[in-house]
Amino acid sequence: MTMKAAYITECGPPQNIQYGDIDKPAATGKQVLVKVGAVSLNPVDTYIRNGANYWELPNPFVVGCDLAGTVEAVGEDVTRFQVGDRVWGTNQGLLGRQGTFAEYCSVDEDWLYATPEDVSDEDAAACSLVGVTAHLGLFRDARIQAGETIFVHGGTGGVGAMVLQMAKRAGARVIATAGSDEKAQRCRELGADVVINYKSENELEAILREAPGGVDVFWETLREPNLEGIVSVMKERGRIIIMAGRDARPEFPVGPFYVKCLQLFGFVMFKASAEELRACADDINTWLADGSLKAQIGKVLPLSEAASAHQLQEDNTLGKEGTLAGKIVLKP
Repeated sequence: MTMKAAYITECGPPQNIQYGDIDKPAATGKQVLVKVGAVSLNPVDTYIRNGANYWELPNPFVVGCDLAGTVEAVGEDVTRFQVGDRVWGTNQGLLGRQGTFAEYCSVDEDWLYATPEDVSDEDAAACSLVGVTAHLGLFRDARIQAGETIFVHGGTGGVGAMVLQMAKRAGARVIATAGSDEKAQRCRELGADVVINYKSENELEAILREAPGGVDVFWETLREPNLEGIVSVMKERGRIIIMAGRDARPEFPVGPFYVKCLQLFGFVMFKASAEELRACADDINTWLADGSLKAQIGKVLPLSEAASAHQLQEDNTLGKEGTLAGKIVLKP
């Protein structure tokens, strides 16, 4: 049996992604075979495709981390799902696992979560990796509290939009940045209390104008953080979250950092345990179901256009084109 998939046989540029027939996977042991309804694209997908040697890849390697769909079959040891259940998940295509951009995907049940009844596959897929990333950083690491002030870089970005909404739901005051009036308006619709246009305003001055005592949490999404600047706008006992910039080597302002009793957290979601991710997913499901968390989808494409989707993502992540607000979702 074969299926259609977007895959590579060699790392490199987006045009290395082929779309065609490969073997359909089976479900054995704790694996669940998911008929894919939607997938979404993340910057990390483009890094892996381009040859970031974090781990050895299967060959052919199906690209992609996120998926949502319906259970087609279950392995003999599966206890959490049955045929016909709607599910979503992330953390595929990582640590040597096969990816998700295909008609079918075989996933260990530990990395899957039930999709709430009124939530579409597109919305579930669009919130998966970015949602658990935001949740881990906000609640496990920064332990954000009601009444605190958080600054998030890029309030309409994949992770940024999730951070903005989750922090609001936790009762925090949110300051976000945007690069256009349109994106600033979107930030406000998502609940931002203050939006700074980083193209026309001095960011650090604007933060201190809006939070004279400094911010409690600073969520950095940029790949080259200005730690000197970040530390200068932190309140005492503030927490800084770093989740991007593998090659970044900025100077570190040791003195002001320790005198303010600050904490700095760095993390990648794929090193979280199955239990940690399930705790994130439980909240995400509750919030998607009650409408307090909304997926941010910028573009929906057929799976056959995976190569051009990767190019668009790369143009925005690395090229900083600013032509994308929200996630790219693809459908088989």
